[in-house]
Amino acid sequence: MDAILHNLGLGFEVALQPVNLMWLVIGGLLGTIIGMLPGLGPATGVAVLIPLTYGMNPATALITMASVYYGAMFGGSRASIMINTPGDASAIVSCFDGYPMAKQGRAGSALATSAIASFVGGIVGMVFLIFFTAPVAEMALKFGPAEKFSLMLFALTATITLSEGSVVKGFLAMGFGFMLATIGIDGQSGAIRFTMGIEALQDGIDFLVIMIGFYAIAEVFKNFSSLDLRYDVDAKSIGRVWMTGEDFKRSWKPILRGGPLGFFIGVLPGAGGTIATFLSYAIEKSFSRKPEEFGKGAVEGLAGPESANNACSCGALVPLLTLGIPGSGTAAVMLGALMMLGVRPGPILFEQHPEIAWGVIASMLAGNIVLLLINLPLAVPLVQLLKTPQRIMLPMIVGLAYMGTYFLNYANFDFVLVSVSALGGYMLSRLSIPIPPLVLALILGGMTEQAFRNSLTIANGSPMIFVTQPISLAFLVLAAISLIYALKRHRKLTQV
Repeated sequence: MDAILHNLGLGFEVALQPVNLMWLVIGGLLGTIIGMLPGLGPATGVAVLIPLTYGMNPATALITMASVYYGAMFGGSRASIMINTPGDASAIVSCFDGYPMAKQGRAGSALATSAIASFVGGIVGMVFLIFFTAPVAEMALKFGPAEKFSLMLFALTATITLSEGSVVKGFLAMGFGFMLATIGIDGQSGAIRFTMGIEALQDGIDFLVIMIGFYAIAEVFKNFSSLDLRYDVDAKSIGRVWMTGEDFKRSWKPILRGGPLGFFIGVLPGAGGTIATFLSYAIEKSFSRKPEEFGKGAVEGLAGPESANNACSCGALVPLLTLGIPGSGTAAVMLGALMMLGVRPGPILFEQHPEIAWGVIASMLAGNIVLLLINLPLAVPLVQLLKTPQRIMLPMIVGLAYMGTYFLNYANFDFVLVSVSALGGYMLSRLSIPIPPLVLALILGGMTEQAFRNSLTIANGSPMIFVTQPISLAFLVLAAISLIYALKRHRKLTQV
């Protein structure tokens, strides 16, 4: 406990520096705005705003990206409540009861419930984050090449199996990501692989360029058909943004249940807020004395999932900070940005750069307070932003994306890569092929290959090293269980 308090003290020294507080507020506000705009979401927001982190020290950059991340989680429900259009996939559940509440003249109560539930869920998630990161980081220091390979294999398998859609399509996406990861000079042999004679590809493909294309510009392509769309939002009908006594009485238990649930689901690689919110909604409906009200404006159906959603963003940072494995698509974008800044998240981060790791953790307390202050008093002005037509918003996103792409490496060829990846991301979405397995395989592909080859070198070519090491075997078993579960679930869905 003394060590945790000491580390938290160090973290608050970093988080409360004026420059970090300034970027925390900016990131939280931008994240809230991005989260509430339909079709964008936290991963797109972090990808588009990567240029903001240029020139920052790593602690400030990670604090900024984290505040954008959970700010988007706060804001995602705004569009769900007001116009029945979720800001991202994890805000879908907020439509079920949030929009009926608004239609009943309870929009102010719904917005307040969402903000307060997100705040409490974030605090609960932060408490779990404080007590879980250090033990996980200590355990990770014992990992050799075999354990690292099995861990990354489990992360990739979980991302595939927990994603929406076909498992086969998930494996297809992962295979394509591995193919992209092999392009360039082999780190061990020095051989040039799959560059097709293009000199610019010898250093490999910058996964940040690919992610900006997949998440930012591809989203613009998907929304191009609604270029003239303008949402009709009646801000005058919102009323007082606060919870009634009855709403609070019905909400506090779902909020407290949703926080721990969302955190532990967020820790699972690839699970994400969508699974957390749907599971929380199902639990609250089963616990409710009035399940028939769900879908018709039950405040419990909004409070529990909103708490789980924000706690999930805290959980996703556990594997990112302690193992260097992103727990969600947004965390994958953050991992790429940190590697660009020369910081490799993982267990050594807590030993070599504790001010970065604990600075981010401490900043989440201040960040959740800031976001509560943003989302309650400024609820009505923020909702007005939903009136911004797509023909203004979408070109701004494209401009920011291309500007950020150029500033990554100052390479003209990156414009080609980001354009091709944007078209590829659009086509994959049309074919219902999930993006997260591809992105995760692209990021982890090189490390997975090196860990596999180093393990075989240590074992003189014997693959038995992966099953004779207890930790490695445990991760392989988890990967197999997740795969079997996904295949059974997919079979049930196809039989319906």
